[in-house]
Amino acid sequence: MTRKLYYEDCHLREFTARVVSCEEGQAGWEVVLDRTAFYPEGGGQACDIGSLGGVKVLDTRERGEEIVHLCDKPLEVGEEITGKIDWQRRFDLMQQHTGEHIVSGIIHRRFGYANVGFHVGADTVTIDFDGPIPADAVAEIEKEANEFLWRNVPVKCWVPSPEELPGVVYRTKRALPWPVRIVEIPGADSCACCGVHVGYTGEVGLLKLFSCVKFHQGVRMEMACGGRALALLNAAFEQNRQVSQAFSAKIWETGEAARRMNEALGKEKARANALEKEVFAGIAERYVNQEAAVYVACDLTAGQVRALAEAIAQKAALAAVYSQGSLCLLGDADKVKQLALKLKAMGARGGGKPGSWQGSAELTEDALKALVFAQ
Repeated sequence: MTRKLYYEDCHLREFTARVVSCEEGQAGWEVVLDRTAFYPEGGGQACDIGSLGGVKVLDTRERGEEIVHLCDKPLEVGEEITGKIDWQRRFDLMQQHTGEHIVSGIIHRRFGYANVGFHVGADTVTIDFDGPIPADAVAEIEKEANEFLWRNVPVKCWVPSPEELPGVVYRTKRALPWPVRIVEIPGADSCACCGVHVGYTGEVGLLKLFSCVKFHQGVRMEMACGGRALALLNAAFEQNRQVSQAFSAKIWETGEAARRMNEALGKEKARANALEKEVFAGIAERYVNQEAAVYVACDLTAGQVRALAEAIAQKAALAAVYSQGSLCLLGDADKVKQLALKLKAMGARGGGKPGSWQGSAELTEDALKALVFAQ
């Protein structure tokens, strides 16, 4: 049995222990100690990494009553070594996990919903709940969660006796047999959990809810705590600073500046579309009463190719417009069909309906004219 120092002192970063066993596995050397501060994966929390006697610990797993450390090199059985956990990683995970408890506890108390999914990603944490949460309640939940942090209340982790357990009220996804480890944040949450948490809520520092979207029958919340939240908010602030410079607006007024810019761009787009229609109509006048018309441009989008072909097709029996590999044919159904078959044989891709074909093709202007005027 491995003594679990991480439950005795969640802030223990360095410790000494004796190597009980060391066996070579498929992914490295599996080392068991008589005691360890390395937390194994569990309770939605990732495992600790670090070093043992200068050897890298790549992974930590629980195997029965033992904690197995996956190392990149072997250690001598019976040797007393010094273990060092990656504290920055551990403290970050403790912050995220404790913050998740507070949010889940608030939502369970306010709405009666259960936390049915918890994942700590590279940047943010996602929590899934089994019921809907009104959009206007998200800011209230965030405010209440941060107030618990600022109170700096102790986080109590304990295992009630078999006699005490029936009288303990706690969140759990299913009935659990004794022993049950309880993580209690007075006034915020009481939950069955095997993870590692901060000693006081103030250590979480900051909690930010970034989104709350519909997910299955409930919602998925995205959040971050502590150093993660600060880093993300700093990144967002820097982006907003750049936006404020681009818009020549105060940093707290970029939203309104963006709305004004979108309104101006909308008007310019409408004006450009009107001018484009006039230009296309003018081009189409060149082909009045012609049996076939070919127009090749160098900088039209696929949508513009289609719009110009439609304008020309009102004047000519067959219109072919080509630009940057995009081709549109409109007009006589039989002629369009025959041209489409020839284009397909040449490697063109596309489709349409009778009298209409649009797709991509690699053609020279002379080759396109030869195909069209041969009809």
